Amino acid sequence: MARSYRKNDRSKAGKGKDCRGLKRLIVRAKPGDQTKGLLVAGNVVFPCALGRGGISSAKREGDGATPLGPMRVISGYYRGDQVAGRQRTRLAMQPIATDLGWCDSASDANYNRPVRKPYAASHETMRRDDRLYDYCLVLDWNITSRRRGRGSAIFFHLAKPGFPPTQGCVAVTEKVMARLLPWLTDRTILDIRR
Repeated sequence: MARSYRKNDRSKAGKGKDCRGLKRLIVRAKPGDQTKGLLVAGNVVFPCALGRGGISSAKREGDGATPLGPMRVISGYYRGDQVAGRQRTRLAMQPIATDLGWCDSASDANYNRPVRKPYAASHETMRRDDRLYDYCLVLDWNITSRRRGRGSAIFFHLAKPGFPPTQGCVAVTEKVMARLLPWLTDRTILDIRR
């Protein structure tokens, strides 16, 4: 009897994956360097970059820290002009428009939300020249339960060569992101641990 696609797909996925995708990615700081990390996906470990402030349980706007704890992957963005189309994934992905920004002003009504540029309050430009957001996944840090000053724009995105520190995000190489994207869903948890 032939095996079904689901069974075959499930058997190839490895530990921690099934036909519904990866349930949890675990991130810890690399021993001896609080700004570099190790990301565990199933039974595979990948290097990653962490925030310049290391991992913090008391995340605040502008501290450069990666927040400690679990964060759900909500959705994502991609640069259609830089990457070869939309990567196969189960996540809701949108192309990054030229006027897309992300508000990081704690006093603004749209704090930690996407905004259209030009925008009067402080905001991050999503269409970056350094290509870090060619693939940019939005993590549920201070979004569904939002508090002013608790930190904004915590993403899972692409890393610079050599994994220099981020502003609080988790970043991997484009090759690793392409490998993970087919397994990520809006139920995947990125769990930052010590």
